[in-house]
Amino acid sequence: MLVKQISVFLENKSGRLADVTRTLADNDINICAMSIADTTDFGILRLIVNKPEDAERFLSEQQFTVSCTSVIAIGVEDKPGGLAKSLDILRDNGISIEYMYAFVGKTGNEAFVILRVENPETAIETLVKSGIEILPSDKIYCA
Repeated sequence: MLVKQISVFLENKSGRLADVTRTLADNDINICAMSIADTTDFGILRLIVNKPEDAERFLSEQQFTVSCTSVIAIGVEDKPGGLAKSLDILRDNGISIEYMYAFVGKTGNEAFVILRVENPETAIETLVKSGIEILPSDKIYCA
């Protein structure tokens, strides 16, 4: 039930993000979602891609510092309060979120949310018991 996410450490200098996206494009890897957290000197690019193992390998070959982590993907209604319901459940069960980002799916009225939590198995169990849809990787990884 976990989704693989690629994290790339990037120096804050012109062209580095373009280099990452070019490497992925040249190797037929599609970016499904992305998030960048930055400071003055560096950033962390988090990616959901259709071929995470290949992305990790190709980016490493291009001398990027890259890692693969497991995250939770949930589906929420794309309307006011859709996300709040899931976050309330996590809060009420003492589950802290390390980071998250969201994107709208290509079909229907559903937003996809990527969550990184300390104990993903407990979070998944809690969310499922509360009726929240946990999305499998084949629904998240774009073609």
